[in-house]
Amino acid sequence: MSAVVDYQLTSGHADWPRLRDSAQWAEANGFGAIWVVDHIAGRSMGGDQAYESFTWLGAMAASTERIELGSLVTNVWNRSVGTAIVAAATVAEISQRRFWFGIGAGTSPSSSFAWEQNAVGAEIEPSMARRQERVEHLLELSEKMWRTAPEEFPTFLKPQHIPWRGVGVNSIRLSAIAATQADGINVAWNHPRRDEFLASCREAKPRPDFQWTTFLPYDTALLDPEHPTRVEMDERGINRVILLESGVPHVA
Repeated sequence: MSAVVDYQLTSGHADWPRLRDSAQWAEANGFGAIWVVDHIAGRSMGGDQAYESFTWLGAMAASTERIELGSLVTNVWNRSVGTAIVAAATVAEISQRRFWFGIGAGTSPSSSFAWEQNAVGAEIEPSMARRQERVEHLLELSEKMWRTAPEEFPTFLKPQHIPWRGVGVNSIRLSAIAATQADGINVAWNHPRRDEFLASCREAKPRPDFQWTTFLPYDTALLDPEHPTRVEMDERGINRVILLESGVPHVA
């Protein structure tokens, strides 16, 4: 079966009315979900501004009816782990749909994305191991809050539709964390180690309903399931294809 195709937005090139109309366009045109990026400044995605991702997702939840919503990826250092979990639960509850909670380990001090954290004095963890441990902490805490021990978190929101939790990976260790602790994996299709990450994840034997997702730049040609790239994705077991619109988003 061919993968579901989703649409991802950035807020750097459009105001809220345009983004709202684009979300409604995606819903009307049969996309499976709308995903948003989690940046606090526009320059990181080539734009002039950036909306806070969960505020924006809540607005889209109220502006659409059926299409699912997602974050790709939520930087685990942009807010406390507990706050991120409650934010994801809130979007799921407002929308009454599945929320695709993509999780990332955050930037390193040497990354091209580090400047936005430096500009506002936000924490940047230099240790890759500790950045990855924070991903594990979020997965462990959300599992307890939503599934295994909600009684330990009285009055914390447990949404009717428990969010899917997927790890955006750029290392073998994160691939293993995704396989053993999360509900899915996300790999950049154009990453030179893509197949290595996917193979490592499979070797860790994730559960049968595990979701295999990838993202790449938006291209209308990729809507065709017979496109050679889509066929290659199917051969690698990809369930969802997320097409990133990095410029002005589509509207009707």
